[in-house]
Amino acid sequence: MNDPVAAAPSKTNHRPSSSDDTTFLPWVKHFETNPQRQLLHDESIDWDAASEMDRSTTAAFIHSLQRFELGESGDGKGLLSKAAKHGDPIYVAALQLLVVEEQKHSALFARGLERFGGQRIAAHWSDSVFVFLRRSLGLRTELGLFLVAESVSMGYFTALAQNAPDPVLRGIGERVATDEQDHIRFQTDRLRAGFSTTPKFARNVAHALLTLVAVGASTVVVIDHRAALRACGLRPATYWRHAMLSFQRAARAVFDHSTPAFLGPIPKAH
Repeated sequence: MNDPVAAAPSKTNHRPSSSDDTTFLPWVKHFETNPQRQLLHDESIDWDAASEMDRSTTAAFIHSLQRFELGESGDGKGLLSKAAKHGDPIYVAALQLLVVEEQKHSALFARGLERFGGQRIAAHWSDSVFVFLRRSLGLRTELGLFLVAESVSMGYFTALAQNAPDPVLRGIGERVATDEQDHIRFQTDRLRAGFSTTPKFARNVAHALLTLVAVGASTVVVIDHRAALRACGLRPATYWRHAMLSFQRAARAVFDHSTPAFLGPIPKAH
């Protein structure tokens, strides 16, 4: 299958230069030190706290957690294999650490399911489509799909953190939202490097294609998680607009090369 995003021409075949290797060193350091912050946050979640949600609200969040647990449970072998072929060991090291963070998210969602009496699911059509596209296409398109998924889901985790009607859900939301802010920036930095020598017209085409995917992904999130969104005080239509704005902010950082070239990790508060 042809890779519609990676089809854009490049003078360097998208292999990062030695300066790009150095650029990703801050990401390696970030992902190496981040478990300390994650552990402190996880220890602050009171998993034994009483839940006052009614049965239908609990069912809505079980449904929602099942979808996210499945989506975060991959081992990343295909992505890491593609990345290794692009000859940037420092980027690959950072990517390996990011995959570990995603697997930790899956474990958090699984623990949330256990708390509410829910079970993991083995498959879902939206995840199957996403995995098929990722495995069928090239590295830049796979990273673009991850950027879409993470940016349109970011508002959900923020809503959990701020407005979920359960203390454990708020804790899960805060932990995942904090990580995902950096994940989006990481994907943005790599994609921007990948498109660094691509002509503007081709970048615009890639941007348009990913925007179409974002429209579909935002719609799936709204349909699949509408009951949980409402329980957090969000109207699905409002969420859809915010999800698209979140994607467009990330996409502009990738494709608009008049913006700063490197985002890097969010500075940690001291």
